[in-house]
Amino acid sequence: MKKVISTTAAPGAIGPYSQAIDAKTTTSSIVFASGQIPLNPETGEIPEGIKAQTEQSLANVKAILAAADLTVDNVVKTTVFLADMNDFAAMNEVYAATFTEPYPARSAVAVKTLPKNVLVEIEVIAVR
Repeated sequence: MKKVISTTAAPGAIGPYSQAIDAKTTTSSIVFASGQIPLNPETGEIPEGIKAQTEQSLANVKAILAAADLTVDNVVKTTVFLADMNDFAAMNEVYAATFTEPYPARSAVAVKTLPKNVLVEIEVIAVR
């Protein structure tokens, strides 16, 4: 069974996708959150620099998790998309301040471009 997770505390979906989907099984549920870019949902602004953009992307992730009654402690997998792999260390510094051990599994990839030409996009999978 699928349940849509939606919140105004993170940027709304602007296409044919959900902010997150809670996939319930008989013993647990898994929440798949769409990638979050660093768009401030209140102002519509995008901060400058990779650290500030990573912080905003993670704030959006946290808002979606909160709408599902979860926290970053429930995250088991992340995928980080970077416009420039040279930003990895700075992104990782902010990321490391957000997640604690045991850290989620993670993939980090460089992509040609991201929506609105942002520097980072982060998606997560969390388990209840």
